Amino acid sequence: MKTERPRVAIQGIRASFHEEAALRYFGENIETVECNSFKQTFEALQNKEADYVVMAIENSIAGSILPNYSLMMSYSFPVVGEVYVPIQLHLMALPGVRFDDVKYVTSHPIAIRQCIDFFDEYPRLQIVESNDTAACAKRIRDEQLTDTVAIANALAAQLYGLDVLERRIESNKLNFTRFLILTTHENARKKTGANKASLCFQVNNEVGALAKVLNIFAHENVNMSKIQSMPVLGKRNEYNFYVDIEWGETRQFDNAIKQILKYTHNFNILGEYLKYEEDTQAPKPAPSPESTKRYITVRKIE
Repeated sequence: MKTERPRVAIQGIRASFHEEAALRYFGENIETVECNSFKQTFEALQNKEADYVVMAIENSIAGSILPNYSLMMSYSFPVVGEVYVPIQLHLMALPGVRFDDVKYVTSHPIAIRQCIDFFDEYPRLQIVESNDTAACAKRIRDEQLTDTVAIANALAAQLYGLDVLERRIESNKLNFTRFLILTTHENARKKTGANKASLCFQVNNEVGALAKVLNIFAHENVNMSKIQSMPVLGKRNEYNFYVDIEWGETRQFDNAIKQILKYTHNFNILGEYLKYEEDTQAPKPAPSPESTKRYITVRKIE
């Protein structure tokens, strides 16, 4: 039974970047379903414990998250949208803690690597890796750690009552993560004006096989914004190609698909949706802790 508010499954806990992505895409009136892994988010959707999944698929520094492509193929849930989140990392601690008294810094290993220039200046700090940025902030709050700082986003500082000691400590200020929005086939409705699609297909292992497909996109004026290859499990020299394409008119997309079917096999349209446009899908401000308590109910998937 579908609830009035969309139930959105995320990998991680409240105030993680996945929840920030969900808030940017759906707005504040959602019910967050916390999951321990990306696979659990798909299980929650399959078991009707969630209406949508928000899943990171690539980062402008770290690159593609390859296992998540395999998950999409395994579960076959359609992609219905995308959202980009700027990765802004802050140093936070319990109120009253002075940076000079801090001994440890904790966060996800990727977040730590993205702040390496900052920590090169403070070799006295011992780095402790964890599996979730928001969980590190929550641990400091729960255990009242006065010798530890966390690296996380502004939402985590607000939600867990921490002071931001230093803002924007990430080395690259232009880092973004792209998130996909997936749902069940029953919930999926093709959006009017869809201008982007995610595809998966294979081509024959012969000279020019992939080039034929790419030339069709070019001829029909369809822009290929991403291509990612992954080996087909158990099959030597066979690859799945994951491709994102964009178009101006629907007929360009339709014509391209009709033609490339002749040169591909195991062809799948993973989803048709609206391309994320920053002007029309401007990031929503992070909610206050009080409003977060009002509109989010967390259900933990064990």
